[in-house]
Amino acid sequence: VQLQAYGGGLVQAGGSLRLSCRASGNVLSLHVMGWYRQAPGKQRELVAAMLGNSNNNTNITDSVKGRFTISRNNPKTAVYLQMNNLQPEDTAAYYCYVDVTGRGTPPFRANYWGQGTLVTVSS
Repeated sequence: VQLQAYGGGLVQAGGSLRLSCRASGNVLSLHVMGWYRQAPGKQRELVAAMLGNSNNNTNITDSVKGRFTISRNNPKTAVYLQMNNLQPEDTAAYYCYVDVTGRGTPPFRANYWGQGTLVTVSS
């Protein structure tokens, strides 16, 4: 499975960005699609994730609730992160992440990371 993430950039506080991550590969089941972020000098943290096949089963970290929205397309080949009212503390490299069962003999469970896309929020 390959992940390609894009959409980061420089924005002023209060602005918006939309991150996209496209997944390609041979997947039997999709367990998690989501976004993590890592600010300089800090550990990588979960931002938002969609769990299982339901588009209503989401996990969003408290610090971004009400500002960030996670969604995905119907074939579940892409996941998006709409980020509104961005603040300087949101500055980080954002990574998309998937947890899948891959099509193989036998099928295999694995997780994959996309390359980081940098979000910089100026005050």
